[in-house]
Amino acid sequence: MKQLVTGSNGFLGAALVERLLARGERDVVCLVRPGSDRSKLDGVLEKFPGSGVQVVTGSLGSVKSAAALLDGVGTVHHLAATVAAPPADMFLGTVVATKNLVEAMLARPGGPPKLVLVSSFGVYGVADLARGAVVDETTPLEHRPAERDVYSHSKLRQEELVRDYYARTPFPLVILRPGVIYGPNGSPMSGRIGLRLPGLFLHLGRNNVLPLSYVDNCAEAICVAAERARFDGDVYNVHDDDLVTCDVFLSRYRREVEGLRVVSLPYPVLRLLSRAVLGYHKASKGQLPAILSPYKTATTWKGNRFSNAKLRALGWRPILSTEEGIARTFEALRARLAQAA
Repeated sequence: MKQLVTGSNGFLGAALVERLLARGERDVVCLVRPGSDRSKLDGVLEKFPGSGVQVVTGSLGSVKSAAALLDGVGTVHHLAATVAAPPADMFLGTVVATKNLVEAMLARPGGPPKLVLVSSFGVYGVADLARGAVVDETTPLEHRPAERDVYSHSKLRQEELVRDYYARTPFPLVILRPGVIYGPNGSPMSGRIGLRLPGLFLHLGRNNVLPLSYVDNCAEAICVAAERARFDGDVYNVHDDDLVTCDVFLSRYRREVEGLRVVSLPYPVLRLLSRAVLGYHKASKGQLPAILSPYKTATTWKGNRFSNAKLRALGWRPILSTEEGIARTFEALRARLAQAA
């Protein structure tokens, strides 16, 4: 049966399509939004001429449009989400779109296909954990999402929505929660490491472990879950082995990509600064954005350890080591900067 990939022209989506084709899959349907940039997906398809991949321009904007995508589909890899947009658009593109997809699946004659939902580490409620506590699939979910970033909030609501439908009408479901997805075509620096300001980088992660997931390794995890998961609502954390700290990643970036001017803030100082920023935000009635708050600081920079033991028990193994993944990423970033110069 066919495998449908939503968000197929995105950073992870294009990598997933490539992994599916590399593993011999041919009945692959790629959903792309009208007017979106297809360059990543087209680059993948050029590597597999004659693969027979079906590219469909459409949306999940209604149950009807979602239903039109499901004919003959056995597995839906749901990656589509709105990342950088106003909050209303992010919830529309992530939560409402997922609602339309699940309703179309449940209404499909013959029963719903399998759903592989790609969520995020951002759904975990880590602020109340002790520093250094291990985050695994049993870690409680966020209970104060409005105090997090909008992306994490929308991904949490997406998961809650899917689980609510699953509780009422069970259907084949597995959820994957990736950490920091990175690679040659991705963002150069995770917010877990710090904040980039004009002429300055605030290094806030310091010696915290960075839950890296090289994009091809993450795509492989999705493929393995689609083949071997129980599809009873089971959940898997996705990150690579041999994780490095934020210190190590930033040091290598400065040495191998560009020499950033860095100011490093210890966590206790960051906590004091975040209280001051939040206080001034309230006193100024919002004139200064609350880019830092004690709660945001605790969720992002307090410092945790992470476990991918459950994913490894499923049979997943990384395609690339962390060392090679970082090397390839930094090589591409150097080339990108040289081209822009």
